[in-house]
Amino acid sequence: MKVREVMTGPVIRIHPEETVSVAARTLANHNIGILPVCGSDGRLCGLVTDRDLVTRCVASGRDPGRTQVREVMTGRVISVQPDADAGAAAHLMGREQIRRLPVTENGRLCGMISLGDLAVRQETGYDAGDALADISANLSRKDK
Repeated sequence: MKVREVMTGPVIRIHPEETVSVAARTLANHNIGILPVCGSDGRLCGLVTDRDLVTRCVASGRDPGRTQVREVMTGRVISVQPDADAGAAAHLMGREQIRRLPVTENGRLCGMISLGDLAVRQETGYDAGDALADISANLSRKDK
């Protein structure tokens, strides 16, 4: 099974020059926890989560109405191609300890795949379980 058969798209995204306030409202309005950050050309340049907004903006005393998303986003983005094997995507998620993976084609965002997307498909359920076990095991090791 290919990633394109399991991914969610189109994806709600945000521009890096938008404010953290706009990002927070977008997350809340769509009941999501992550926003891909894309430039005007559609190229993926980062990700911002609800946790990023809290820890990198609010907790550090910055003004969400004046702080740009580019200042709080995670710039190191791991992504997968739509023609990649869904099982390989699950293993990548486990290794990198991530639960959501942007899907890009020629550097442009075309979808997102989550452990939940993989888990509901019988063909990939075992891989999703393995990925979650890897994420949990790696988190446990970090605590020690």
